[in-house]
Amino acid sequence: MSLLPEPLADRYRRFKFRHFAPNLDHYADLAAHGQNPEVMIVSCCDSRVDPEMIFSAVPGELFVVRNVANLVPPYERTGKYHGVSAALEFAALNLRVKHIVVMGHSNCGGIRASLERDTARQTEAEFITNWMSIIDEGRERVMGAWAGRGLAEMRAELEREAVRVSIDNLRTFPCVQTLESRGRLNLHGTHFDIASGTLSALNQATNQFVAV
Repeated sequence: MSLLPEPLADRYRRFKFRHFAPNLDHYADLAAHGQNPEVMIVSCCDSRVDPEMIFSAVPGELFVVRNVANLVPPYERTGKYHGVSAALEFAALNLRVKHIVVMGHSNCGGIRASLERDTARQTEAEFITNWMSIIDEGRERVMGAWAGRGLAEMRAELEREAVRVSIDNLRTFPCVQTLESRGRLNLHGTHFDIASGTLSALNQATNQFVAV
């Protein structure tokens, strides 16, 4: 049995030859001196949305944490496992990033699951329903304000609302509060449309998204 699916092994060999070998000095520097990214990105784990590709980043430039629907949970200290919170804490306190960007995207499956959580096919989801409860209040706001609209319109709006909720949740973390108040950390929200390639950024003064 192959240790890796052959397509992956082949892609690795191409990476080693086409990208790694011509950039040996860069990788040697990263290995010797560690990473020093100025930007953290909270992105969805959707395979169609690649932050490094979208922002033309090279290794060492972006600190990325990915999860279903690019959510940031609110600060809390109960429970055992806090992957997003741990990544956030490390980025803010150890890497001292200057920017945290929450990046939503179109046609998000997690957002759809949130909208359709009451349907029969969602009742078997053991973890997704609980995870998506992070945006329950935002979901109710969208469903109230957009009542009578089609599912596609509501999903598109909830994708953006989830970004707003995550930014609000970022500000519940003491380290973020402190660093932002000192002007050492900036929070940003974005939304990427897969079909058109359009990136929109949240204007936090108006609470609206504007194409970059």
